[in-house]
Amino acid sequence: MTFSIQNFRWTRQPAQFLASDDHVQIVTKPHTDLWQRTYYHFRNDNAPVFQMETEKKYFSFTVRTEFESKHRFDQCGIVMYLDSENWLKASIEYENEQFQHLGSVVTNLGYSDWATTAIDASIKSMWYRFSRREDDYCMECSEDGEQFSQMRVCHMHKGGGTIRFGIYACSPEDSSFKATFSQMALTECKWLAHDGQAPDGDL
Repeated sequence: MTFSIQNFRWTRQPAQFLASDDHVQIVTKPHTDLWQRTYYHFRNDNAPVFQMETEKKYFSFTVRTEFESKHRFDQCGIVMYLDSENWLKASIEYENEQFQHLGSVVTNLGYSDWATTAIDASIKSMWYRFSRREDDYCMECSEDGEQFSQMRVCHMHKGGGTIRFGIYACSPEDSSFKATFSQMALTECKWLAHDGQAPDGDL
C-alpha cells in the first residue's frame, strides 16, 4: 500500500494544523475529546481526527508521535473513527508531572472501555502501529520504532467493511498543546495470522 497524506480528510478540524507529505502538526482546542457513556455517563464526540479510507482487509499503519502535552488528559495517537459510537484509539494521556497513561480505548455500539498502564511523564514521543485482519484489530506501541509491544487486540462490530483510520489529538479540559505526527507508513499486515490453538471448527 502506498501512503499519501492527500488521501486523508478531517472529521472536525483542529484549532490549527499543518499537513505536509512528511508530517502533520495539530494544535488542539480546549474541551475536545472522544468518549461514550461508560463510567462517566457523558458522551464526548468532538475531537479532530485526520483519516484515510480503505476497503483493504489486511494492512498495518505506523506513525511516530511527538507531543508537548502539559495538562491533565491532553492526548494524541492513532484512531479508527467509524462514527460517534464505533471507534478505537491508542495514545498517551497526560496526568501530572510524575506520570501519564499509555493506553487504548475501544468503543463498540456506543460504550467505551479504557485499558492503561502508567509511564513516566518525561516521555514525549511514542510510535504506534495499527493493524487490521478483517474485522479484528491490533494496536501496538514502541519507543524506538523497531520493537513494538502489543497494547490491545479487539473486535469491532462495525469494522468489517470500508473503514477510516489515522491520527487524532485533543484536550478534554481547558488546555491546548501541539502534537506532531511523522514517519507515517502503510505496509503489509505486520500482525501475523494466529499459529496456536486451532479454531473450534477445526477440532
